[in-house]
Amino acid sequence: MAYNNDSDSFPTAVKVLIAGGFGVGKTTLIGSVSEIEPLSTEEIITSASIGTDDLGGVEGKTTTTVAFDFGRVTFPSQHVLYLFGTPGQERFWFMWDELCEGALGAVVLADPRRLEASFAAVDFFERRGIHFLVAVNEFDGAFRYEPEEVRAALKLDLRTPVVLCDARSSRSATSVLVSLVQSLLAAAAHSPAT
Repeated sequence: MAYNNDSDSFPTAVKVLIAGGFGVGKTTLIGSVSEIEPLSTEEIITSASIGTDDLGGVEGKTTTTVAFDFGRVTFPSQHVLYLFGTPGQERFWFMWDELCEGALGAVVLADPRRLEASFAAVDFFERRGIHFLVAVNEFDGAFRYEPEEVRAALKLDLRTPVVLCDARSSRSATSVLVSLVQSLLAAAAHSPAT
């Protein structure tokens, strides 16, 4: 990561993970906000998934990420976010350790119809001390929860931001990333100098 001398040592290039359970909208969020054609490793779900992957709640899903997604966003302040979307299926979680190497922060995308699918991602980042926020992807027809209800359901620390979003909307996805950057800057301002 490159550091800009004028920005209180906040990196100008930041690696951010977009994580969460299977079918929560990670690929969609990266695709809606990336300024470059996103790299996607989406493959068609085959009969090999039967009995291996839990398709509960996402029965209509026809594709899945088998490695990672990648996109890029540049903010006017010259901060560049490199977005890495993690695979959601449990059998691909071994890749998360590699993907999180060098990450400054993460977005845990949550499906309000299946909040329990977010526990593994929340636990992953908490155990590694990686700063994250939870973005609730408000799917059409899903019950609308308030951020504090999601915080309680996921047993999140009060310092962990919870925001609502629509992963299909560029404006909404950008707002999630801005919230993450603001949260990272606030955390950096309150951490002891190294």
